[in-house]
Amino acid sequence: MSDQDYINLISGSYLIAAIFFVVGLMLLRSPATARNGNRLAALAMLIAAGVTLIDRNILEFEFIGGGVLLGAVIGVVMARTVQMTAMPQMVAIFNAFGGGASALLAGSEFIRLADNGDVPENVGATIMLGTAIGALTLTGSIVAAGKLTGFVTQNPIVFPLRNVVSGILAVLVVAIGVMLVVDPIGNELVFAGLVGVALLLGILLVTPIGGADMPVVVALFNSYSGLAGAAAGFALDNNILIIAGALVGASGLILTRIMTRAMNRSLANVMFGGFGSSGVEVAGVDGEVRPYHTVQAQDAAMMLGYAGSVIFVPGYGLAVAQAQHELRTLADLLQVRGVDVKYAIHPVAGRMPGHMNVLLAEADVPYDQLYDLDQINRQFDQTDVAVVVGANDVVNPAARDNEGSPIYGMPILNVDHAGSVIVLKRSMASGFAGIDNDLFYLDRTSMLFGDAKASVGGLVSEIEDL
Repeated sequence: MSDQDYINLISGSYLIAAIFFVVGLMLLRSPATARNGNRLAALAMLIAAGVTLIDRNILEFEFIGGGVLLGAVIGVVMARTVQMTAMPQMVAIFNAFGGGASALLAGSEFIRLADNGDVPENVGATIMLGTAIGALTLTGSIVAAGKLTGFVTQNPIVFPLRNVVSGILAVLVVAIGVMLVVDPIGNELVFAGLVGVALLLGILLVTPIGGADMPVVVALFNSYSGLAGAAAGFALDNNILIIAGALVGASGLILTRIMTRAMNRSLANVMFGGFGSSGVEVAGVDGEVRPYHTVQAQDAAMMLGYAGSVIFVPGYGLAVAQAQHELRTLADLLQVRGVDVKYAIHPVAGRMPGHMNVLLAEADVPYDQLYDLDQINRQFDQTDVAVVVGANDVVNPAARDNEGSPIYGMPILNVDHAGSVIVLKRSMASGFAGIDNDLFYLDRTSMLFGDAKASVGGLVSEIEDL
C-alpha cells in the first residue's frame, strides 16, 4: 500500500466514524430508535479509537484487541447490572472518565513537546484548555456522582466567600495557562500546579450545589468533557477527536438548557445559588399539621376502574421502585375496561430528560401514550383521575400559584386540574426541593402510601377482582 493510499484509508475511516457519530446522535432523539443510535455511536468510537491507535503507532494489534475485549466485558457487565435509576450517576462517572482522559492526552502531549524543546503557542493554548477543562470535569463529575449515590451529602456544602474563592481559582487557572503558553519549556512543575488548581476548582464548583440540581450539573459536565476532548483533538491534530468532542460539547449544552428551562432556573442560579434539598419532612407552615386524605387500594381501584379517562404521572419514586412493568399491567387492565389511558412525562422525570421514556419503554409502554408537558397539560381539565406515581416537585401547584415559593415559575404538570387525584408515595416527605407539596392537601387528592411497586401491584389485584 502506497503512502497516499494509507492516508486515504485513514481519512476515509475517520469520515465514516464522523458520519456514524452524527447519525447516531440523530437517532437518539426518539426512544424508538435510541438503541440503534447508541450502537452506531459506539461503533463510531470503536473505529475512531482503533484507527487512531494504528495510525499513531501507539499500540500493536494484540493490545488493541485486548483492550476492546476488556472494554466490551466491562460494558456488558455495567449494562446488565446498573439500574435505570442509577443512569445519572453512571453518566457522571463517564463524564469524569472523559474529562480525565482528555487531560491525560493534553498533558502527555505537553510533556512530549516540551522535551523536544518546541511547544507552538497555538498548540500550547489548546493543551492548556484541554488539561484545565478535563481536570475540573474529572473531580466535579466525581463529586456529582457521589451526591447522586448518597456517598456525598446531597445538601449544599456552603462556606463564606465560596464564590469568591472559586473565582480566584478560575483566574489562577487562566493565569497559569497563559504563562505556560508564553513560556512552556522547563515549567513542568508549573504545569502540575495548573492541574492541581483545576482539580480543586472542580470540587469547589460542585460541593455548594444541592442534590436536586445534580442532573443539571451532570449535563453541564457532559458538555465540559466534550469541550476538553475537542481541545485535546486540536492539540493532537486529530480531526475525529475534534468532531466527537464538539458534538458532545454542543449536545451537553443543549441538554443543560433543556433542564434549566424545565425548572425555570438560570444556569448561574444552579451553579452559584446554593439551592438544594434538606431531605427532611415538611409538616406545614410554622409546624402546622395540614389535613390530608388517605385511600386504600380497594377504593382507589374502584375510582380507576369506573373512570372514563386516567393520566399516569410517573416520577423518580417509580424509577426507584422499578414499578414500570406493574404500571403497564395496570394500564392494560384499565384499557380492557374501556378507560382512556395516557402518561404525562415531565422533562426532568426520573432526574434527566428522556430517562422516564426509556424506563417505560422497558415495559413496552406504547410511544403514542407518552405525552410531554406541553402536550398533556390542557387535558388534565377533562381527565377523571390523575395518578401520581412517585412524583413530587413537578406536580406541586406552588410552582404556579405561590410567588413566595422557591420553585415558583417552574413548569409543572397541572395534575390538580383533574377531577380526582391519587398520589402513590411512601410518606408525606418533601421532594428534592425540600418544600411541602400543596397538591397532597387538596380535597380531591387521596394519598395511597407504600412502595410504588407494591402499591401498583395492589391496584392490579383489586382491578382484576372488580
